[in-house]
Amino acid sequence: MELHVTVSGRRDLAGQIYRQLRTSIVDGRLTGGTRLPSTRDLALQLGVSRKTTLDVFERLLAEGYLSARRGSGTFVADALEHLPAREHGQANPQIRAVSRGSRETSVSRGVEAQPWWQTHAQAVPMPSLDARLACDFAGGVTDKSCFPFDAWRRCINDALRVQVRGHGMYHAPAGEQSLRLAVSRYLAFNRAVQCDWEDVIVTQGAQHALDLLARVMLRPGDVVAVEDPGYPPARVAFEALGAKVVPVPVDDEGLIVACLPKTARLVYVTPSHQFPLGMPMSLARRVALLEWAQARGAVVVEDDYDCEYRFEGRSLEPLKSLDNAGLVAYVGTFSKTIFPELRVGYVVPPATLAAPLAHARQVGGWHGCVLTQTALANFMLDGQFARHLRRMQQIYSARRASLLAHLRGPLAPWFEPVLPNTAGLHLAVRLAAPVDQAALVKAARAASIGLHPLAPFYVKAPVQSGFMFGYGGVEVGQIDAAMTSLAALMHTF
Repeated sequence: MELHVTVSGRRDLAGQIYRQLRTSIVDGRLTGGTRLPSTRDLALQLGVSRKTTLDVFERLLAEGYLSARRGSGTFVADALEHLPAREHGQANPQIRAVSRGSRETSVSRGVEAQPWWQTHAQAVPMPSLDARLACDFAGGVTDKSCFPFDAWRRCINDALRVQVRGHGMYHAPAGEQSLRLAVSRYLAFNRAVQCDWEDVIVTQGAQHALDLLARVMLRPGDVVAVEDPGYPPARVAFEALGAKVVPVPVDDEGLIVACLPKTARLVYVTPSHQFPLGMPMSLARRVALLEWAQARGAVVVEDDYDCEYRFEGRSLEPLKSLDNAGLVAYVGTFSKTIFPELRVGYVVPPATLAAPLAHARQVGGWHGCVLTQTALANFMLDGQFARHLRRMQQIYSARRASLLAHLRGPLAPWFEPVLPNTAGLHLAVRLAAPVDQAALVKAARAASIGLHPLAPFYVKAPVQSGFMFGYGGVEVGQIDAAMTSLAALMHTF
């Protein structure tokens, strides 16, 4: 078939062709099973080199949008045949906030309710480094010492000057316009999430975004599906509002869509970098999840928690970039890119949830710190944020390489090959032989090494013995010394 592709100028030819073909596939204009012209014919048609069209096809093949059949040609992937179509300008009318007036409670008059944190607090592991240890492989920790505080101080001072000129009044609950604009530009350029600044709602971190979504989407007793193993704080956020949380197993392709409970109103996933195992959700599973959500009027919460750091291959585009039907609430945070104390995150919800979320934000706390939001907007818009990310990418890449060298070298007899994990700030590794994990953790701690088992992240799925190795808060020298000591220690087990 002849494709309608427009090439403007002679710059970024491969990018222009890639974006138009991908959009045609995602929008359903090129359906699953459609045979594409050969790279040679397409190059002649567009007046570009064959290398350009080869690069485009290879990229689309690698991302799962195309499939090649030997002797037959190149086709649009069959998995995309069922991708939900665009409806009402990306607003899915089936996805609605619940009426707060119908909220029920199981607490009787005269009976003192037990605070939820007394029953759930132990389920929320707080990422932190033990300063008493020479090397602690705790996950979720970043290296704040590398942050450009001089540049940040200038941004704070500029924000202060803006505040001095303003009136003392409350601001928009959805956040400062400058920061929402900066986030929308960043998402469009770095994560292929197309949104306007009005679509972005600023929160006090990803956990706050999950709490807001739960408040507008769920009544007590509603079913929420989460990954198993998965992120414990997300489970606690939903349970705290009375939801029935159902763990759903994952495999090498991510969440098993066929195991989702039919009555789930909300599905929480980490598709770009499954937490804690690390593998990305396959394109076929992403399409299946969107199709499942559309059929049931459910919302999919996508937590894109640390995918700014990618060390192998191309960055996988978020589930949100496939969402034509208004099904996905995209959640992000600056806790891993700057530092957690900043307490700034964001959510890009389906259009039907934007107003209820902004109202819930206003009722719960009105708005976040205007000074911080204005400073962060300056930090992003003047290029400092991008420079910081590039620097941290190099630093974390060296730490990851050091860790992998030991796991694939001296420690290989005791650990299985590292799970597919090309992004983020931790590696998940399973033990290759039966080992008393509790004894190993205790012995490692005696050797001043902090090890963290995978077991706490499981709910019902068969627990697999292994460890999470977080490298965000440890330097290369610490990693080398600790892993050398761990290899010597393993000989005693």
